[in-house]
This record gives sequence, structure tokens and C-alpha cells, in this order.
Amino acid sequence: MSKPVMLKSNKYGINLIMDKHMDFEELLTCILDKFKESEGFFKDARMAISFEGRKLTQEEEFQIIETITENTSVNIICILDNDELKEELVRQKIERFEEEQTGKTGEFYKGTLRSGQVLDCESSIIILGDINPGAKVISKGNIVVLGALKGNAYAGANGNEQAFVAALIMDPIQIKIGDVIARSADKVQGEKKRRKKHTVDYETDPQVAIVKDGNIYIEPITKGLLNNI
Repeated sequence: MSKPVMLKSNKYGINLIMDKHMDFEELLTCILDKFKESEGFFKDARMAISFEGRKLTQEEEFQIIETITENTSVNIICILDNDELKEELVRQKIERFEEEQTGKTGEFYKGTLRSGQVLDCESSIIILGDINPGAKVISKGNIVVLGALKGNAYAGANGNEQAFVAALIMDPIQIKIGDVIARSADKVQGEKKRRKKHTVDYETDPQVAIVKDGNIYIEPITKGLLNNI
């Protein structure tokens, strides 16, 4: 490509097109320069970002976002990819996030929660990052993880069983919605079943956990399901 970095707008935000062969640290400098050049246009904007042109590790993606958000007025609220279901999930959550922020009823957290960390929210929460084993998220509303859920998630902590937990990678130690508990089968093998506990098998596709008939069910994310929760 003639330029190491190009920006193209799409219906959700910005598509960042990058040179495939440039050294990453040099590329990072070019990305920052490009956003600074365009800062007058994007000033104070909240947007999603997608990457094109080269394969990035998760660490590199976070470095790019951190570089942009810490050195410009642009606020990157999530990462999009080319997977249709993930894109649909993100679109729904961006819209809900904007609505909640306007009414001050939702929260947004960027970063990975590590073992021993607890994030306790009075409202729904969108997390850009992973929830590692040993970490916990507690919310009186919904929990949306734009990453891997491998720790504990407690939605509807005020007893609301209409709440849900969604994740791009669903592999939790435990999910609790209202008073209903579900645990990963391989992590509770040999334990006695408890009242209102439903054991499920987890996949790596985007999934959502909801309560039905007193049990928690983990289901693939589809457009129809998103419209009904």
C-alpha cells in the first residue's frame, strides 16, 4: 500500500488500514500521527474501530487503542471484526451503551480483570477486555464482555432474573443471574448439585446466558435472540 496507515469511516466508526510489513513500533507512531492529523474531524468522538491489512495480537490491538485514547480526544469504545454475529452483538451493545450513558444508567470498563480483582457495578456494564479465572464482575444490570469470560459473572445482583451475561468467548467458572447459578461442567465435576443450578457446556462462539424456567441457559448469539433480550 502507498501509505502505511489509512482511515476509512464505516457505519459503526473507523476502519484502520495498516501496512502489513512495517515494524509495529514504527506503525504505532504512524497511527498516532494519522489520528492527530484527523483530530479536528474526530474531536471528542466515541466510536468503534476495526483493523485491516495485517494480523494483530490482542496485545497489539490494546496498544493501538491506548495510544489513540491517551494522546488524542478520540474515545474508542470497542473493537469490531469481520464476524457477522460478533459485529451484530457489538452494534447492539454500542447503541445500548450510548443510550445508557445519556441516561447515566450504564458503565464502560476497558482492560482485563485479573485473578483477585472484583468489578462491582450499580448498573449494566460493558467490558472491553477479558475476565480471567479468579476475577469477578458483579452488576445489578447486564454484563457484556467484549472478550473472554473465564472468571465469575454475577448479573441482576438486585435479584433481577431478566438480566443477561454475554461474551464473545464464554468459558466462565461461574455465572449467576438473580438467584440462579450455573457453573462450567468441568469445573464442578464431583460436586453435589445445588438448588437452582444448571450445568452447561461452553463453546468458543459468541454466546449469551439467560434465565429460563429457573435455570441458566447458554445460547449462541443470533439476531433474533438479541432482539428478544
